[in-house]
Amino acid sequence: MLIKKADEMKYSEVTPKKWYMNRRTFIAAASAAGVAALGGSSLRQLFSPAQKAQAAAKIDNLKKSPFSTTEKETPYKDITNYNNYYEFSTDKYEPAGLAKDFKTRPWTVSLEGDVKKKQTLDVDSIIKLAPPEERIYRHRCVEGWSMVIPWVGFPLSVLLNKMEPTSKAKFVEFTTVSDPKQMPGQRSDVLDWPYVEGLRLDEAMHPLTILAFGLYGEELPNQDGAPLRIVVPWKYGFKSAKAIVKIRLVEQQPINTWNKAAPNEYGFYSNVNPEVDHPRWSQATERRIGEFRKRPTLKFNGYGDQVATLYSGMDLRKNF
Repeated sequence: MLIKKADEMKYSEVTPKKWYMNRRTFIAAASAAGVAALGGSSLRQLFSPAQKAQAAAKIDNLKKSPFSTTEKETPYKDITNYNNYYEFSTDKYEPAGLAKDFKTRPWTVSLEGDVKKKQTLDVDSIIKLAPPEERIYRHRCVEGWSMVIPWVGFPLSVLLNKMEPTSKAKFVEFTTVSDPKQMPGQRSDVLDWPYVEGLRLDEAMHPLTILAFGLYGEELPNQDGAPLRIVVPWKYGFKSAKAIVKIRLVEQQPINTWNKAAPNEYGFYSNVNPEVDHPRWSQATERRIGEFRKRPTLKFNGYGDQVATLYSGMDLRKNF
């Protein structure tokens, strides 16, 4: 066994306590099947059994999107049981259970700021603004893992056009729900709640950016951002705000939550870029959930042909 001193180790190399404490189970499983035969999915099932899937309403009359990737989709059980959702927990395996009874109805979204039509809409009326379509997108997390998720939604531009932005509107700010009674993670000060994210208006209006309210042809599970979230596939996952309650168009660049918490680590743009490392780890490679080997990270998460022109003339090392 290789033992490293603390000052030689990366945080990502630390064995989780629950794995260490369950080492006898691991040894038994390794003896029976061989550790080499256990892929990422098998190990996760061993230590973090998937939450039982709850029945979700089907979304009818879905159309396929021309923007979809043809890559193999990540299994539903992984998408719904491995989640970055600090409002519930900093542990990626806990949100599925903690969010099980989260109430997403009634739910309204306030539309505010530099727009001609300020209003508050019921989430179900927003969902009915445009025919739903399935978009199979790569989803890249800043820590080095990724998924391929079949989201259900429609372009965010549909809602923004309904708001009628004024000439002053340059950015879009998203505020997510604040509900410590239902969200145990918000009872801690790990972040400044409520969670706030933002996009430049042209990024928000881009056809790749969607309002998502489902995945795999069903209503969005709570742990994946129900009832309504943003999906911006060429950026790191934390830019895609979940459980949105307010959308505000503004003239000045919003101060997003992670940029406020650690400005040297999380920039406003947060475009997937293998050339810009996080201060504590490399971004040059990623591991797809369910796979053992890492793969090279694609600039703009592989959507460069569609979005690179948005950043013409910008220094993406400075504007990270």
